Amino acid sequence: MAEDLTKHPPPASLFHVKNYPVPAHIQEFSSFFARKGLSLYIVGGAVRDWLLGIRNEDFDFATDAMPEEVMDTFHKVIPTGIKHGTVTVLFRKQQYEVTTFRVDGDYSDGRHPDSVAFVRNLEQDLARRDFTINALAVNAYTGVLTDLHDGIGDLKRKVIRAIGDPEARLSEDALRIVRACRFAGKLGFAIEDKTFTAMKKLSPGLEAVSGERIHEELSRMLLGARPSACLRLLQECDALKIFMPELDACVGIEQGGYHIHDVFTHSLLACDAAAKNGASLNVRYAALFHDIGKPETRGGTIAGGHTFYKHEFVSERLTAMVCERLKFSRADTERILLLVRSHMLHYTEDWTDAAVRRFIRRIGVDALDELFALHMADQEAIAGKSSMLTLGRLPDRIREQLHAGTALSVKDLTVDGKVLMAAGIPAGRHMGTIFQDLLELVTDSPEKNTPEILIAEAQMRYRKIKEQSSTLSGT
Repeated sequence: MAEDLTKHPPPASLFHVKNYPVPAHIQEFSSFFARKGLSLYIVGGAVRDWLLGIRNEDFDFATDAMPEEVMDTFHKVIPTGIKHGTVTVLFRKQQYEVTTFRVDGDYSDGRHPDSVAFVRNLEQDLARRDFTINALAVNAYTGVLTDLHDGIGDLKRKVIRAIGDPEARLSEDALRIVRACRFAGKLGFAIEDKTFTAMKKLSPGLEAVSGERIHEELSRMLLGARPSACLRLLQECDALKIFMPELDACVGIEQGGYHIHDVFTHSLLACDAAAKNGASLNVRYAALFHDIGKPETRGGTIAGGHTFYKHEFVSERLTAMVCERLKFSRADTERILLLVRSHMLHYTEDWTDAAVRRFIRRIGVDALDELFALHMADQEAIAGKSSMLTLGRLPDRIREQLHAGTALSVKDLTVDGKVLMAAGIPAGRHMGTIFQDLLELVTDSPEKNTPEILIAEAQMRYRKIKEQSSTLSGT
């Protein structure tokens, strides 16, 4: 729901809070509740972020209206989560997700309440929320702010504090441990002592949280300006070793040589650098995972530094385990694995043009920019600044090859399957092998990418395949 809240700046000081500037379209929406003697509140992040001067147009609504009353009030209502009191109202070409005030029963699965009871009381509804800074509510018609848990005070103090008994709040849903780290890291807040003690004690409960939910929280962390602040808190409260032990194992693994940080700190700094440079989420994950194979491969010292022979391949294997555990998509997993196993770039100026073309083929044209972004983040984590100088002329040479239009895949060849079948080569695995041979040929000699030459080469290779088959069969 879009309205530019920069037109309504937050209070100059949290000590002098005025009414929230409710956008006109939300005020009109809430008027339908008011006419029936009901209330609608903006709750959670939008209120918190406004007080902090952070733009947030993701509005959540809570109401004393029962779900059936909301559905009777508006023409178009989708019962998106009606079991928990949530419906989506379509009004004036906008969508409003509205949840009835409720109190939750026990959380026997550590994630969902066994039961919910709808109530008419805002105080009861706010008491079930996770942290004080997220328990702020604004009347969507009048703009009057309600703070029953000193959330504004904790914003002033820059503290993340659970509502009520921290162990009770975190036991309800262990993912709140991860959320506390995200909020604290993102906002630059501290975690209140009792809340942090409860987080540390209850972190094993994260084993019961689905990989998808943890993945979503991690992605939000990595999309922030400084992921390391969140990730370090995860490690300090023992949460990291529950769902990502491969990264936790990097703590204290010294590298020596030109590395002044242990593997864990280096990985976090690389992730920060990727974020600072505006790299994609997959690059940020690759930066975080690129060295997780080092604890397993750490060897003796050479020139003051430890060896980590072929750590990139161990890192790839461990990263695959993380991606499977946290339910990454197949496409994201494949891209992250490619970046991790390829991050050790050892370019020298004596590479031939054919070597450059093979490099492009191995990485893929669409992944080159992300690999270079990872390289720059890795370099910045080592030296404090990013530079492409370590790659020499490789980026320029790649551009030259791409501009020349050289064949980098089978589809770039001047012959296709129909042409080869017309030349007497049947479809099947032999044709696939021949296509790969032809691609190797034109990688070495681009000038041979002509139909006449490739057809002749394909026929010759097919004859050799048949001869070999005849020899093996004894005929």
